[in-house]
Amino acid sequence: MKRRSLVLAAASVPATMSTAWAHHGWGSFDQDHPLYLEGKVVSVKWQNPHVELMIDVPTDLKVPADLPKRALPAQSAPVDGAALLAKATLPSRSVRQWELELAPLTRMEAWKIQEIKPGTQVAAVGFGQKDDKDAVIRVEYLFVDGKVYGLRSSPA
Repeated sequence: MKRRSLVLAAASVPATMSTAWAHHGWGSFDQDHPLYLEGKVVSVKWQNPHVELMIDVPTDLKVPADLPKRALPAQSAPVDGAALLAKATLPSRSVRQWELELAPLTRMEAWKIQEIKPGTQVAAVGFGQKDDKDAVIRVEYLFVDGKVYGLRSSPA
């Protein structure tokens, strides 16, 4: 009986580990080059380990002139948000659809962010992948419905 349990447990480890390995982690994002994106939400995954939005980016996208002057909310983690917004540029990839990786559900709830629906217009400042393999950014600041949310930590 013990041996059968050990065999079953050992057989399940690779399946569990492959799921964990598939998640890229935050270290794969280039935190020296903040990016700006905006667009219309086409799909939503409101789930853990983090919320994901897929957006359609307009072909004529520009970084808004007022971006560096936008007021940002206080967060529990130290973040130089003004510097991030001032350095934000457009991605070098001219991809029409981008995935925005937001925060875990508990942090979204702490910010009191209602579930975002397809068709909603959003903007984000965040970080692309270091290897530029996929059209995905980890969002630091999310702009939606006239509000801004700092997603690195909970509200201060």
